[in-house]
Order: sequence, then structure tokens, then C-alpha cells
Amino acid sequence: MCDEATRRVVAQIPLLKTPAGPREPALWPSRLKEEYGALIKAVELNKAADSDWFRLEANADGTRWSGVCWFIHELLKYELQLEVQLTVTYPTTAPDLILPELEGKTAKMFTGGKICLTEHFHPLWARNQPRFGIAHALALGLGPWLAVEVPDLISKGLITHKDGQS
Repeated sequence: MCDEATRRVVAQIPLLKTPAGPREPALWPSRLKEEYGALIKAVELNKAADSDWFRLEANADGTRWSGVCWFIHELLKYELQLEVQLTVTYPTTAPDLILPELEGKTAKMFTGGKICLTEHFHPLWARNQPRFGIAHALALGLGPWLAVEVPDLISKGLITHKDGQS
């Protein structure tokens, strides 16, 4: 499913230990602390490898995250708004990764800009939940999705660079 470099990076992202979601108020703060720790480690690994590609911040209760992700294609940086929404059954089910700007531009997306990860990522999440968290979803779900979809959307003219270049 992913290349060796991705496997190495993901192996260094800490697995989470607390099997709780936002609907479990006694355990959620502990899980949220682990989520932040894993995200910080993922960003550190990306920066060390000169492949920094996202920024996120959470709402007060840690159930909605927003920020930007970017993809470099032919030396041009394409920035996209990113939202991560925890599902009601999180961490049993993966979070929704949302790219609102791309809604309706690819068949590999659901209504509302939620990217489709059912075939490749969701089985992996199911085998590894509740140890996987948001950082794992970004590294193993969003990253590969962007690598496949963004160049295709650019070639079709559905995404243009902010300076007007394709």
C-alpha cells in the first residue's frame, strides 16, 4: 500500500494507548494528549526529512481540526484547506479527512469534500485501531491520496496554482 520511506516514517510515529473517543469524557483528555504527541512527532519527522506538508490546530474539545496541507508538483506548491473531523465512533473508525476546495472534482471523494479512503486505508485502520490516531490517518491516508489525486487533477486543469499556472 505504501512505499518503504512511508513505512519508516509511520513506524516512528508513536502508537496511541488510550482506547477512548470524545464521547468518553473520563478518558478523552488522555487520548487527546497522545494525539498531540503523535502529531508533534510526525511534524518533527517530516521537517527532519524536508517533507513538511501540513499544519493543523484543534477546536477546544479536540473533535474538529482545521488547517492546510500542501503538495509540491513540478516545483509549484499547491495549498489546500484541510479539515479533520472525528467520527462518532472514533477511534474505532477513522476520522474524516476533508478537502472542501476539491469537492466534486474527483470521483474519489464523498459529499462535503470527504476524501474516499474505503478501499485502501480503512482496512488498515480497522486492523490497527485504537492504536492509530490522526497522525497515522494523515501519513497513511491523506498523504498517499494527495500523491495520486493532485497530479491528476492538475493535469485535467481542475486545480490551478495560485499564480494562475497549471
